[in-house]
Amino acid sequence: MATPPAPTPPTAPDRTGTGTSTSTGTGTTEAARPAEPARPGTRSEDILKVHRLARSGGSAALLHWLAGRLGGWTGVLDPRKDAVPCASRSAPEAARRGAAELAARGVRSAALDGDGSAVLLYALDGGRVLAAEVQRPYAPAAPALLADAAGALELVLRAEEAERRAERARLAESRAREAVLHLLMAGRLSTAHQVAETLSPSLPDPMRMYVIESRAAQRAEVARVCRELTGGRAWIVRCPVYVRHLIAFVPTDLAASSATHDPLAEALVRAVPDCVVGVSCQLSLRESPAAHTQAFHALAVARGRTGHHARFGPAPEPELAAHEAGTGWAEAFLAPLHAYEPRRPQDPGGHELRATAHAWLDFSSHATRLLKIHRNTLASRLRLVESVLGTDLARLPEQAALSLALRLTPGGRTSPYRTPAPAVPGAVRAPAAGAAADLDAVLRHPHLAAWSHAQLAPLTGPDAPPGALDTVRAWLRNDTHLAGTASALGLSVPGTRKRLTRIEGVLQRSLLQSPSARYDLWLADRAAELARPATAEHHPTQPDTAMKRDEVLEKCLIMPE
Repeated sequence: MATPPAPTPPTAPDRTGTGTSTSTGTGTTEAARPAEPARPGTRSEDILKVHRLARSGGSAALLHWLAGRLGGWTGVLDPRKDAVPCASRSAPEAARRGAAELAARGVRSAALDGDGSAVLLYALDGGRVLAAEVQRPYAPAAPALLADAAGALELVLRAEEAERRAERARLAESRAREAVLHLLMAGRLSTAHQVAETLSPSLPDPMRMYVIESRAAQRAEVARVCRELTGGRAWIVRCPVYVRHLIAFVPTDLAASSATHDPLAEALVRAVPDCVVGVSCQLSLRESPAAHTQAFHALAVARGRTGHHARFGPAPEPELAAHEAGTGWAEAFLAPLHAYEPRRPQDPGGHELRATAHAWLDFSSHATRLLKIHRNTLASRLRLVESVLGTDLARLPEQAALSLALRLTPGGRTSPYRTPAPAVPGAVRAPAAGAAADLDAVLRHPHLAAWSHAQLAPLTGPDAPPGALDTVRAWLRNDTHLAGTASALGLSVPGTRKRLTRIEGVLQRSLLQSPSARYDLWLADRAAELARPATAEHHPTQPDTAMKRDEVLEKCLIMPE
């Protein structure tokens, strides 16, 4: 852009402007002081300084230097934004009036003299104005310096605006990808595909899900490496719950070829230091929630391996084993929640309460990030769920029962968000004919007994550390609280944590971090207990219940990461 001509200083004071200019926020206020005399032969040095500042410090650094060089206020004003007068309070009144007058007359530069000061004005692209208020008499070289700076400042402002637009676009894409992830978790495949097609690439189906753990600052680098290794075919999204996790939907032809050989995971670990990768089994997109749980469990195993990657081992899900015996019980158990109608329109209904309960069971206190609600709102909703269902969510057996019921009913495992069938207000569905009357009746089914044996067998196998089964049972009896477990075992809390970490590798499941296998383990242990002969049944003592229920629930809400 051509540099605007230097204005002629001796012009009559102009106070006729009626417009109000608005600062863009880039102006820097400086205390007025006598103008620095311009030294002969320094214009080239000033131009070099202007360009160095423009490259290294941006518009703010350049305006700050100009204010000091000219000995007065310097800033960028936008007369078109006079609807926000509070934004221009730092700008002198004469500068704001002069910028409005310059825009109204359509000239490129002007100098307005006032009582004891003058305002130098230069038009920039986009309707903005570079303005400087200096004391009279000002240095003869001041207009030339401002004119030289105007061209560089204009380019810097364009570059900064482009960066802000790019950042807004990156944020919009990130949120769109997160929305697609929520839709997949809700089982809304059609809508997820429609949104995903506006991005790239297409969602792979079937797929394997990769959960990649790294330092939060490395996630962008991990995503770039993953795109390169998959030729841009992996669909990548940042985990909305854990800031260190990246989720990748990878086509099956690029994913793990066996339980011990995964070229993509190995390449990721080599390319990104301290990277850990968990991989799910091959599943369809409709099974995305199960894929995420599997990959998360594999991630817990990978942390303890030298290769820093692991694939989820084959194991039946409890809802598959309990489907025949437990569906009727689950529908009757959740009927009050499905039929719940809030007293006020702004209060959460049954659908939102179900989503809240499922998210909390999966992610504990991190559910606030997933649901985008405050922790107090989460606690309030959980208490409402308790009152509707008549249960105590501070206790692990109640949590396990609710978790299984959610997974057995439509919209259970496939989402904390899928809307159940419309319920008649106040109506309670009766159990289907032949349905189990309670959870124990469900767990006595032969399918559950076989599933229970498969779940607990690794704890007594040759690879299990000594006392693994007793450790897990003590942990379950104490509602998975480490302090109570350590006391029951006669260990320290760090020692108990180390034991459970070793057991995670044996079970190939996450225990200490949500999503955790705690509910499945409790169900398996209870089914095993019910399968024993009556004379051998053992009813473990429950932990001290002197603590108030609300205090226990509060502890659950503030579990550490």
